[in-house]
Amino acid sequence: MDATEQPVERPLGQEAQKPYYSGKQKRHTSKSQIIICPKIKEIVDVVIGEIGSKSDVQILRQRLAKFHQEQGFLGDKAYEGEFQLTTPKKKPKGGELSKEEKERNSWLSSRRVVVEHMIRLLKIFKVMQERFRLRKGRYKSIISTVCGLVRLRINSLILSIIKSSGSGQVIEVKMSHCFLPELNLEV
Repeated sequence: MDATEQPVERPLGQEAQKPYYSGKQKRHTSKSQIIICPKIKEIVDVVIGEIGSKSDVQILRQRLAKFHQEQGFLGDKAYEGEFQLTTPKKKPKGGELSKEEKERNSWLSSRRVVVEHMIRLLKIFKVMQERFRLRKGRYKSIISTVCGLVRLRINSLILSIIKSSGSGQVIEVKMSHCFLPELNLEV
């Protein structure tokens, strides 16, 4: 899992601006958190439109009720402190990591790269990459649409078009999912 921040138009009024100001980005942002299943490269859960001042781990804690208590996740250092999450070990102040800790961090990074690639696929769409200039009421639907387009692009979402036998006109479009033949959701 990982979160991404997107700049938004600065809200009018001092009180309306405070929640959207991200100290990390030094601007007004909106956050989206993406949870990916690495084995099937599928977007499992998306949180869209959280305020920029909210930390990544706070967003996660609100969503954990959706998942089984034994479900494990891989996250970056922003998610440190959550028991269901495996995060890289930080280098101690003035010290060094052991060889085993470095290898474990490398293994975690190699597993987490899938979510970074998925965020890159989302940000290919400029509406996810640049400042969002449309009305805030449309933000969730547009980002959801982008997620759907990415799922369509990576073939995890399949659209079946049903045409009339007589006229050839499109009657219905059905959505289905494509998973690997042997689905193993272990982290």
